Amino acid sequence: MKRTWLHLRQISQEFWFLPAIMTVLALILAEAGIKAEETYGVPKGLHFVYGGGETGSRSLLSAIAGSSIGVAGTVFSITIAALSYAAGSMGPRLLDNFTRDRGNQITLGTFIATFAFSLYTLRSVTGSNDQVFVPHYNVTFALGLALASVAMLVYYLAHVTASINMTHVANLLRDDMRDSLMKATLREDPDRDLSVAPPPEFWAGGEVLHAPSGGYLQLTDNELLLKKAGEADVALLLHVRPGDYVFPNSVIAVGVPRLPRDVMDALSLGDRRTVGQDLEYSVRQLSEVAARALSPGVNDPVTAIDVVDRFGDALCSLQDRRWPDGVYYKDHVLRLVVPVTDFSGLTNSMFSMIRQYGKGSPSVMVRMLEVLGTTASCLKDDERRAVIRHHAELVREDALANIENSADRADVENRYRKVLDTLANGQDAEIREAARHAVRQAQGSRVN
Repeated sequence: MKRTWLHLRQISQEFWFLPAIMTVLALILAEAGIKAEETYGVPKGLHFVYGGGETGSRSLLSAIAGSSIGVAGTVFSITIAALSYAAGSMGPRLLDNFTRDRGNQITLGTFIATFAFSLYTLRSVTGSNDQVFVPHYNVTFALGLALASVAMLVYYLAHVTASINMTHVANLLRDDMRDSLMKATLREDPDRDLSVAPPPEFWAGGEVLHAPSGGYLQLTDNELLLKKAGEADVALLLHVRPGDYVFPNSVIAVGVPRLPRDVMDALSLGDRRTVGQDLEYSVRQLSEVAARALSPGVNDPVTAIDVVDRFGDALCSLQDRRWPDGVYYKDHVLRLVVPVTDFSGLTNSMFSMIRQYGKGSPSVMVRMLEVLGTTASCLKDDERRAVIRHHAELVREDALANIENSADRADVENRYRKVLDTLANGQDAEIREAARHAVRQAQGSRVN
């Protein structure tokens, strides 16, 4: 069932989906309007309904159809230009964020639906000697669609300009990342019983499942796998998780004492990674924006700093949440073990690439240490705080090895000591530092 919903969701996000639906609805409305007028006519009291004749309706519908398809071509051109800019400056993986944007789809759908409605209505206008028919309802509705098209054009020009703004893109990717994290993690429960996976020896001698084809693992239906393992009275171990590339004939699962039937029905392979269960994909999209911003051809550390801020936002939102352990029991019997993304792996995906590309940029390295220090004050778990300390050490080491200016090196050392102080003393150190910063700002304001 999850595979079906995944495919339906992917289809619904295609760029052509909403325009196609809107066009079909426009054709249905056009036919319904023609049939209604043929059957009931137009009441005299409806003064807003178009009252012209056959020649005027032909001219009006022709003008609406021609102008709407012409503007649709302009919209296509603007979209292609925006996509080219996005691919060059933010990476080709971000093209999905533009093509699946509902605003872009509705705008294009409005123009195409207006064209289809007007053209279909135009074919029903007749003016022969023995029969004259003017679809007054449809001509009136076509005028309304023309006005809606003008409004959508104004909206689209503003929308597409905002959509290629780096901050806007970073916020969209942050929202995707946050939603994925909230779905993948659980509320912290201090009374929960920890589930422990069996040792590797437990799986020795089990039946092995080889991948029938290659591709990215887009989705894992754990409920279906658990059901199949329970019905077959076996234990199942998955070797891959969403986001991994599965190679043909590679080992993807082991069943003890045997494999349940149709394991592949619960796994969905595709040609590309998708947002959802693949947590690191959303993170890597933001990391790629920062890496491109730090390239010598772009040299935009401000965008990289914006991305680092979004990563700190995501990590602090995990304060009261825990990762699933990936071990599933049913009736106190082990049935399923799946690999899961942990805090360490997520943090590596966030900061490693930016640190490697930005190690010569003092502003980026200083900001990374500041974000790590703030994150350390948000987190309570000792293991997570140890991960933050590890990344702070890596940032300090790379920064001192690549930054020559003594003042910049001193700033790095100062931020690093603040991270250690926060890790040692918790939120109290962060509060004291915020108070000192506020006092310095107040004193500077009085001096000015």
